[in-house]
Amino acid sequence: MKRKSDRERNVMEEAGEANGLLIEHGDIKGDETNIAILLFLYLLQGIPLGLCSAIPMILQNHGVSYKQQAEFSFVIWPFSLKLLWAPIVDSVFISKFGRRKTWLLPVQYLMGIFMLYLSGHVDRWLGNEEGSQLNIELLTVLFFLLNVLAATQDIVVDGWALTMLKRCNVGYASTCNSVGQTAGFFLGYVLFMAFESADFCNKYLRSVPLEQGMVTLPGFLYFWGCVFVVVTTLIGIFKHENPDNSPKSENMNISTAYHLLWRTVKLPNIKLMVLILLTAKIGFSASDAVTGLKMVEAGIPKEKFALMAVPMIPLQIVLPIFISRYTAGPKPMDIYLKAMPYRLMFGLVAAFLVWITPQFVRHGEVPAYYFVLLVVLYLLHQVCTSCMFVASMAFFARVSDPAVGGTYMTFLNTLCNLGGNWPSTAALYFVDALTFRQCSNDPTNDCSTADEKETCTRTDGVCNMRLDGYYIESFLCVIIGYLWLRWGRRKIQHLQHMPLSSWKVVRQKH
Repeated sequence: MKRKSDRERNVMEEAGEANGLLIEHGDIKGDETNIAILLFLYLLQGIPLGLCSAIPMILQNHGVSYKQQAEFSFVIWPFSLKLLWAPIVDSVFISKFGRRKTWLLPVQYLMGIFMLYLSGHVDRWLGNEEGSQLNIELLTVLFFLLNVLAATQDIVVDGWALTMLKRCNVGYASTCNSVGQTAGFFLGYVLFMAFESADFCNKYLRSVPLEQGMVTLPGFLYFWGCVFVVVTTLIGIFKHENPDNSPKSENMNISTAYHLLWRTVKLPNIKLMVLILLTAKIGFSASDAVTGLKMVEAGIPKEKFALMAVPMIPLQIVLPIFISRYTAGPKPMDIYLKAMPYRLMFGLVAAFLVWITPQFVRHGEVPAYYFVLLVVLYLLHQVCTSCMFVASMAFFARVSDPAVGGTYMTFLNTLCNLGGNWPSTAALYFVDALTFRQCSNDPTNDCSTADEKETCTRTDGVCNMRLDGYYIESFLCVIIGYLWLRWGRRKIQHLQHMPLSSWKVVRQKH
């Protein structure tokens, strides 16, 4: 890593002195164990996140409707809603037990128990056992609650990182978060998808073919449930908090935290920012939420699709470092606006790929040249996504009021996440409604309801798809996206020109 220039260092030191902070140079000596603990805690957090990306692929192979996929997509919402209970987690604790361990130990024990419970019943709820039926509602509720616990664990670990590490090493907390969560997601999604697939294991890992993969969903849940219980017990016994390191900002009570949050919402700039963040990603919703499932439906094995994420991992580490060179100025959102048209165009590219994929994939075999093409296009899409993400984070950091602490930045991040979640859920929900079908032996039966589908099947007919709603949705989203860009460009440029004082919640007295 390059050393900061003298000018950058002086600016940081002046900023630190202005805020009454002591600037210390990083030295991980003595913090190696703490960094390892943080990495593993964030890794554990990534496991349920990875599983919640893997299960929709499994559901797709079970032939579920896109309305059911939309229902299950609610499981990812807790990370976008955690701001609602974050002040409670930060303010309510048992002093003798420790500010962070008061929450971390029961939350992680519950996560472990949840996984152990799921391991014994998930096959039945997926309809894999004889005489059982798919229970998407129960799966959604349970995995939603699991992610509520994971989001709470994220709040706790983020806060503990500030006091667990020496002040000069606090900067490593974000690295632990990024690396740990990415590793956990990789284990819970990519590695699980690969080892759960019998075809992948038989082709690459076994000499004698078997009907099952080397890992099953119940076995995976059981293993990590045990890991959660063991790790939590070890932390409870051997890891102690240092209350002397707690910053003064942590002494904020619940009412003060929610009051500052409400004052933040009432700022004129924030009101416009809320509208922008909650609508900016509508244009990407069909591409981001539905394309992967459509590719699996088109014949690409789910484990091979998951493996496409492997080359993205180093890219996700390197790209933000490179892009941050262009977002460090007073107008970081210029990069956001430049990348958006290209990312919108990928919506049409994705629809075209879904359309042609069945012509290349035969019996689950994806030609190497076509797989490379998919990876290259995925990489280019990731560049656009990273440009927009890094630019928005830089803008949030620039305008956030330091007097409010992390609440301001977390609030903007929450809006950004919600702005991606609700369009994705809506995109999944409307795929079936926009799809046109017709019964093979009754032209008047459009198979639009469960009763009509049953009638068609009962008369030995087949509900043939005349027009896939995904293509309609893809074109509509791109059109909406470009219309939004015409409106949003002016609004974003207006916000970038606003003085920083207009973003302040706590006005400075002169």
